[in-house]
Formats: sequence, C-alpha cells, structure tokens
Amino acid sequence: MVLIDAALTVLLVLVFARIVLSWFPPGGQFLESAQRFTFVATEWLLGPIRRVLPPLRLGGAALDLSPMVVIIGIYVIRALIA
Repeated sequence: MVLIDAALTVLLVLVFARIVLSWFPPGGQFLESAQRFTFVATEWLLGPIRRVLPPLRLGGAALDLSPMVVIIGIYVIRALIA
C-alpha cells in the first residue's frame, strides 16, 4: 500500500508540474527539458482522457479538463486504498 501511495503522489506532483509548466512558453534549456519530461511522464494518462473529454471551448481559448479528471481520480484511489 505504501508503494502505491508513493506512486500516486509522484504522479500527482507530475500532473501539477505539467499544469504549471504549460503556462510558460518554451525557452531555456532547463525549462524546455522540464516541460518535455513532464509531458512524456503524464501523456500516457492524460491523452486517452483528452480523447474522450475534449477541451472546453471558452471563446478563443480552450480549457483542458483531463488533468482535473486525473487529480480527482488519484484522490479517489487514495481514499479507497486508505
């Protein structure tokens, strides 16, 4: 159980990091590497959700709801295994 909880915590941190890093344009070697790493580490989970739940259109912008679904799912799984 401790290992599953630790893995879910790491995944949660990676999703939050991807959300924050998506606000910045690619620039600089460190920032670009961090963005690429978080994308690769989380896309396997966010991609399928995004295909089922497309981004919400808000005028000229779009809001990706897949990270929110993953975060809620992680909290539900953690509550079930606790």
